[in-house]
Amino acid sequence: MVGLVRPVVDAHTLGISCIAKLLRDCGYEVIIGERTIAEALNAISQIENICILRRWIDANRVTRLGFSHRLDPHQAQQLFGRFRWLLANHGLLAEAGGPIRGVYFAGLPEACRRIQAEYHGAVPVFSGDETPFAALSKLGVPAARIPHAIRVQSAYDDLRLTFGRQLIAEGRHWGTSTPERSGYPEYGTARDDIVKRLDHCKAHNRLPLMRAHVGPYLPQRTKALELFQDWVRQLRQAGELDVLSIGTSQLTQSHFGRPWDDRPNGGGVPIATEAEYRRIWDEARPMLVRTYAGTRNVPELARIHERSLNIAWHALSFWWFCLIDGRGPNTVLENLREHLATLDFIAASGKPFEPNIPHHFSFRGGDDVTYVLSAYLAARTAKLRGVKTLILQNMLNTPKYTLGIADLAKSRAMLRLVRTLEDSDFRVILQPRAGLDYFSSDLDEARAQLAAVTALMDDIEPDDPNSPPIIHVVSYSEASHLANPPIVNESIRIVRAALHAYRHQRQRGQGLDRGTSAEVAERTEALYRDAEAVLQVIHREFPDPYNAEDLYRVFAAGFLPVPYLWECRDEFAAATLWKTDIKGGGVKVVDEQGEPVLAAKRAEEAVTNVPNIQLPDKPLAHF
Repeated sequence: MVGLVRPVVDAHTLGISCIAKLLRDCGYEVIIGERTIAEALNAISQIENICILRRWIDANRVTRLGFSHRLDPHQAQQLFGRFRWLLANHGLLAEAGGPIRGVYFAGLPEACRRIQAEYHGAVPVFSGDETPFAALSKLGVPAARIPHAIRVQSAYDDLRLTFGRQLIAEGRHWGTSTPERSGYPEYGTARDDIVKRLDHCKAHNRLPLMRAHVGPYLPQRTKALELFQDWVRQLRQAGELDVLSIGTSQLTQSHFGRPWDDRPNGGGVPIATEAEYRRIWDEARPMLVRTYAGTRNVPELARIHERSLNIAWHALSFWWFCLIDGRGPNTVLENLREHLATLDFIAASGKPFEPNIPHHFSFRGGDDVTYVLSAYLAARTAKLRGVKTLILQNMLNTPKYTLGIADLAKSRAMLRLVRTLEDSDFRVILQPRAGLDYFSSDLDEARAQLAAVTALMDDIEPDDPNSPPIIHVVSYSEASHLANPPIVNESIRIVRAALHAYRHQRQRGQGLDRGTSAEVAERTEALYRDAEAVLQVIHREFPDPYNAEDLYRVFAAGFLPVPYLWECRDEFAAATLWKTDIKGGGVKVVDEQGEPVLAAKRAEEAVTNVPNIQLPDKPLAHF
């Protein structure tokens, strides 16, 4: 029996839950210490508390014990030191004839470094950056007991991470050259746009374009704007970045043109006027510029972005960035109505549209079918409204423990389904990115991870030298601190170097192996068919669901599961009742026994909820 414990002062339980599931998938029994054990560990030096722990170990026949503390490294070292000393002093370790044959520690990287140094490597440590295969190997699990999917992941994901570490260790990213983007008449002018730049760079073999999200925060608004202007100047002069994505503040999104009073800004650049936007655009050229949509009066703010920024493309979230996630004053139905009205304006402007949607379902426990399906629903809605170009954002590594082969299958299934909409009047442009919580706080490891996820992006369409055409570069410092211009520029160089090196490596037959490719193809086909099955049921129930009211009903009925939704759970109870779990490295809807539920079956269950849906006739709350 493997026992996993933490002191009550540390509320972080996700890592414990993940390692417990991995061990159970390998056939091991695992018990997680309940609150009584957590409270005992907080003051483990007290004799009654070590007795509580000893009784728990004996009662559950624990033979291996993992201790997790993901807060202050000094406190973690002290608590773990007392914990291990008392285990030894009370004869609980195997070398003294006790039952515990292995003790492990999980914590922040600095805490892990301290524990490693103190115990000279005798205590295996886990910082959270380990792949599932590496974590299980550290725990001493024989390879034969590790599930096939995890072993496959080791053969692919570890290959990419090794590739990334070598590229960074050799400093190859510092030798990259910045591609020339100019050469067409509209370049850097008010008539420039993302489609012209893509077409020009494709014709001259200069893809992909690089987009990055940038936005410092300072408490004083004018100082924050001055700092951002300076950052924009630095990025323009370096010439690495193609599309500047402004990280605006919460108040810019929800209260643009309204009094801010004493409301908290919420981080990001606090832009309050069209003139401020215009100054940023002037400073940024020839970079293209885009920014967040509003969360109130969404169509009007889209018009402002068009006038002041010549915005590269608009992004909308449909069901998200409103009351359901605390980001805006709209109800979900109000939000859908405003976003679809905004799509009409986007179509008239001729600008592309980015559905900032699928990963928001993943953030709340949505399964891979929901990720693919929500992208299609948004894309078809946009096409029906007259939008001609779709920027298809694809967030990888979400959740963090998704296997690379599962990410490839999800990406390819989504592309395949959305591209069924393509014709002479509708074009789909892939824009992959790393996940928000993917990167290590160890910056060298994070640099290697950025190179590794770039290789994953390139494997989505490995036979197309122009794919991906746009990359949303998430800076390697994401888990440590805000990315300033030098970090953004270095991150872009890493991505560019990784693409070049990985493509050269693939040409030598060192990329995705044939066995893995076959498995990815099988997963892609299965996911595509599952998304199609749910879509067929939606179309049967709602013959034309691409309007605000029916998109609301599709969500409310439970066709798009979100088990981890925090807000509006009563309104969307049918969507929150589903359970999801990581199966084979991807996310699936599961039943009470943890077994996957057939997509068609769950869709039919969602149909039974449709008659009970009532459209809200007035706002539920306002900011």
